Amino acid sequence: MLLEILHRLIAAFSKFPNASAWLYSAALVVIYALISLPIGLKLGFLKIEVQTSWEIVIGVIAKCLLFPAITEEVFFRVLLLPHPTENALTVTLWFWGCLSLVAFIVYHPLNALTFYPDGLKTFFDPVFLLLAALLGIICTLAYFQSGSLWTPVMIHWLVVVVWILLLGGFSRLQSLVS
Repeated sequence: MLLEILHRLIAAFSKFPNASAWLYSAALVVIYALISLPIGLKLGFLKIEVQTSWEIVIGVIAKCLLFPAITEEVFFRVLLLPHPTENALTVTLWFWGCLSLVAFIVYHPLNALTFYPDGLKTFFDPVFLLLAALLGIICTLAYFQSGSLWTPVMIHWLVVVVWILLLGGFSRLQSLVS
């Protein structure tokens, strides 16, 4: 088991995505935006709110790369999902993909209950959890397609940064990101 985890980490960190993987990931981001923006705006979870302070912008961009993007993707994708080099059966991919997605969704409210109590209202919001579920799905698809940690990390990072800096996330999580 330890060797399998080590293999997954090495394979995912060392695999640099090719142009096809980046295009696939970009398409997933567009699909995510086409689904999440109307839902989030219509239900009042998202709102246009642009952060203009360079200190805030640079801080959010830097912090969000490490947490949540890299840390969550290492755990929820790399450690929990079979790497494409493992040649897992489709049923195995579905099982671990669904388990990983459920863990990813449940993690957010648990995170609010333990480490980020200021995030309680946001991390328990059904719209947030729906958007997080969609994010988990596209990150999983990107990981399965590329075999690289870097495509889901970039997707996760981009979505969180855009939410915090442009779509009202900063106001919701101000104490968490400042």
